[in-house]
Amino acid sequence: MTTSRLPYQDPRLPTAERVRDLLERMTLSEKLGQLNQVRADQAGVALVRTQAKAGLVGSRILASTAFAGNEAQLVAELEENNTVQRIACDESRLGIPILNGRDVIHGYRTIFPIPLGQAASFDPELVEQAAKHAAAEASAHGVHWTFAPMLDIARDPRWGRIIEGCGEDAYLTSALGAAMVRGFQGVDPSEPGRVLACAKHFLAYGTSEGGRDYASGECSDHTLRNVYLEPFRAAVRAGCATVMSAFHNINGEPVSGSHYLLTRVLKDELGFQGFVISDWAAVTEMIVHGAAENDADAAVKALTAGVDMEMVTGTFVAHLEAALANGQIDAARLDDAVARVLRAKFQKGLFERPYLDTTRATSSLLSPAARATARTLATRSLVLLKNQDSLLPLAKEGRRIAVLGPLASAQGELMGSWVFDGVASDVTSIVDALGESAPKLKFSTAPLMLDAQVQAAQRADVAIVVLGESPLRTGEANNIADLSLPRDQEVLLEALYRTGTPIVAVIAAGRPLPIGSVLERAQAVLYAWHPGTEGGRAIADVLFGDACPSGKLPVTLARSLGQVPIFYNHKNGGRAVNGYYPFFAPTHHGIRPYLDELATPLFPFGFGLSYTRFGYSDISIDRSEIARDERVKVSALLTNHGERSGAEVVQCYVRDYVGSVTRPVRELKGFRRVELGPAESARVEFELGPDELAFWNNSGKREVEPGRFGVWIGGSAYAELGTEFQVR
Repeated sequence: MTTSRLPYQDPRLPTAERVRDLLERMTLSEKLGQLNQVRADQAGVALVRTQAKAGLVGSRILASTAFAGNEAQLVAELEENNTVQRIACDESRLGIPILNGRDVIHGYRTIFPIPLGQAASFDPELVEQAAKHAAAEASAHGVHWTFAPMLDIARDPRWGRIIEGCGEDAYLTSALGAAMVRGFQGVDPSEPGRVLACAKHFLAYGTSEGGRDYASGECSDHTLRNVYLEPFRAAVRAGCATVMSAFHNINGEPVSGSHYLLTRVLKDELGFQGFVISDWAAVTEMIVHGAAENDADAAVKALTAGVDMEMVTGTFVAHLEAALANGQIDAARLDDAVARVLRAKFQKGLFERPYLDTTRATSSLLSPAARATARTLATRSLVLLKNQDSLLPLAKEGRRIAVLGPLASAQGELMGSWVFDGVASDVTSIVDALGESAPKLKFSTAPLMLDAQVQAAQRADVAIVVLGESPLRTGEANNIADLSLPRDQEVLLEALYRTGTPIVAVIAAGRPLPIGSVLERAQAVLYAWHPGTEGGRAIADVLFGDACPSGKLPVTLARSLGQVPIFYNHKNGGRAVNGYYPFFAPTHHGIRPYLDELATPLFPFGFGLSYTRFGYSDISIDRSEIARDERVKVSALLTNHGERSGAEVVQCYVRDYVGSVTRPVRELKGFRRVELGPAESARVEFELGPDELAFWNNSGKREVEPGRFGVWIGGSAYAELGTEFQVR
């Protein structure tokens, strides 16, 4: 490496000029090296060092297996990261630093609720703070780049990866995904404590048939754009540095080989300027899909489609030199891919600060501020589904409480899946957190044997039963065909119910489960998701009333597996139901029920109770008619009718009644978290304009169409307070 400062090494120059200068100096093998991501497993350490010296490594993924969500991964080795980086910067010809990526999905050492749980908070500002803390911890350990946020819309809870996203709604996912991008990257990703974000999995990975990971999906272009594309559009607008192409097959085409999706839609239409990385082995998996003949064919098709960096399989380095010589790939396309990768490295500031300061690694972990954010976010993610006779909140004295169930003393299980760097001992179990919160109360627990659990409940005034699912049946490749609680939990719940002791059920799960049996037997039900490091304390805060529940469901809760997939923003059926026309039947929406099951869900999207009572009234709209490029303001009066303070997530839904293509019965187009004291009121206003009213039509345009629109404001997708306006 030369010691004189070359133009690309000068931070005073514009990034575009630095990229252009460096690109002109690179050999073909060095260019291909920038498109190569290698895994950081110990078996390949010597090889990686050799490749780094030759300039053949653009990135390292700090993981050792493809099943990162469920298998233990290598710790991000600080000294090894610096050693490899020094070889790349000091011993290679051009000194191009390596970009280190790692899955930091919902925290690094401080673990926040699973993303699906975070979505229940409906709180973008708090979600942004969580991502900021995660970035600070990860970056202090040599991570430059996280493979998050996951923006896949999930409508099938059998799919294990539903835990990674923000649920079924494109608007909510867009808002929270953009917040995560801002939290990870900040205004300037080169600042200490920031990492590059990666929006994944592009596109429509959540359509996997039968809720089976890696399965093919079918999706019309209309739905593809109006539902699955929207969160990525928001992430691109938020400045997301990278996008990951999915490894599934959609509409007969592997995404990582789709020029239509990766180039025409993502890069051309959305204007994405960052780089696309394939998912793990997605390039070579095109052979398995039957879309490529061999590794060389797969490499050509992936690069041509728009993949800029290949994750772990190395076909770009092995085969694209010959492909260029044979005229199978375009030199300009190759340079475009390299330039995109280099731009991200300059954006991250790696040329100026390539090495890790190991002295700040330990001090960055589990800071009081990170723990406080984790506790607040976990608290706001908790969804109260039932509270018969106001059993909750519990008094902190005068009662004997049994804390039972398979997850009552759990620690690591509360963190959920996709946790590499969290430590179980950092987590306070629910039973211990309850004891911390109410030291005057007498708590009892029991071995997991059924008889012991029943006896403990019989001796108690209240039984808190912690049910749910292990993280080992959520996350990547962990799909389930039966959404019911495990059979032993159902047996336990029935036995406890027969004791006559009032039951508070806490559900710690990674997906929305049909919990009708729990609702029948428990007086109070709190859905806790997998709430993270501070989840136990957050649950105690809510159960004892130190915090008022405010979480709202980011997914529809089905009554039974037979209703799946079920989601609120479906299309209207054409035939009248139960003697009413569809728009007069808000709980049916023109959908005919099953012969043996209702059409309505157990709980709708956006539902969640509080310890106080909120009411909506006096909806008002400032204009009854607007032009297509204008905005309308709609508001309603929110009143706290209870005797304690609380927060309500106020939601605004819209329907375009007649379009050039059929439109959903309702779509979320705004939400506000509003805190009110007893008997306090506030007018909550939403502004609706082109961003909220436009959709992709069959002309291939995203635009507002003239016609009649309905708008509702309330506490769930079944909000009843509504009005109308006209777009001319």
